[in-house]
Amino acid sequence: MFSKSKINDPAPHKDADAAKTATPQAPAQSIPAQPKPNEFKASAPKAKPPASLLSADLHVTGNMKTTGDINVEGTVEGDIRAHLLTIGETATIKGEVVADDVVINGRIVGRVRGLKVRLTSTARVEGDIIHKTIAIESGAHFEGSVQRQDDPLSPGAKNAPTQKANPAS
Repeated sequence: MFSKSKINDPAPHKDADAAKTATPQAPAQSIPAQPKPNEFKASAPKAKPPASLLSADLHVTGNMKTTGDINVEGTVEGDIRAHLLTIGETATIKGEVVADDVVINGRIVGRVRGLKVRLTSTARVEGDIIHKTIAIESGAHFEGSVQRQDDPLSPGAKNAPTQKANPAS
């Protein structure tokens, strides 16, 4: 069934033609194999880093800005800017929130600006929401105004609601 004598047999190595044709092919096959690990290493930095977590016992006073994701479970008194911002059920934010995606499970007192804004059934928002897309689940509490804009993240979005509201009134 198994024959170790063929593997350990020195006879094929004595054959010069077979050894020359077999030996150059083996290194040639191993050389292309080396770039493959480099390809994996190149794709590794592209992996998205995990979201920053502000735990429930943390109280932050001041503004936060990141290009990554933030999960807030504690209390923040200040403005937050992020790519994906998730406000946990135990979280309280007092300030402006600006993010591409905002998921609100907790409480926000202040303006919310986002491309996608989602208020879950446990959300409590006191302030204006400027959005491109919004979803409000049944049970969410909201006091303020809602305005749709094509680019709610632009710096002019703060002034845009008052400019559009004045001609209408």
